[in-house]
Amino acid sequence: MSDKATLEFNGKKYEFPVITGSENEQAIDISSLRGVTNGLITIDPGYKNTGSCTSEITFLDGEEGILRYRGYSIEELADKADFLEVAFLLIFGKLPTSTELSRFHADIKAQAHVDEDVKKILDGFPKSAHPMGFL
Repeated sequence: MSDKATLEFNGKKYEFPVITGSENEQAIDISSLRGVTNGLITIDPGYKNTGSCTSEITFLDGEEGILRYRGYSIEELADKADFLEVAFLLIFGKLPTSTELSRFHADIKAQAHVDEDVKKILDGFPKSAHPMGFL
């Protein structure tokens, strides 16, 4: 299999690299299309055939209903991991051990203070106020 795709237009051929993603999906990298063809662009209504970026963090396939972070399904993370475990995964590329999670939690807690001026603003709202009002 070739690692290049060829586009022919007005008798000229243009080659573009084919890249393979984390789930073995393939994409034609047309980032140089406009430059090498002197202005030719693509149109993709609804962006059904367009990948906007490469990512080692997120894999998304809307047609198949797949959303993964670092290879873990969003369903698995929602069921089995808490917020800080997922944050650690996204930042460091792996789920934390219990020791790593304890240290990460302590580090976050040490930096998670609320400024006194913010507290004063929040105290100005009635206790029964709707959260959207706070925002």
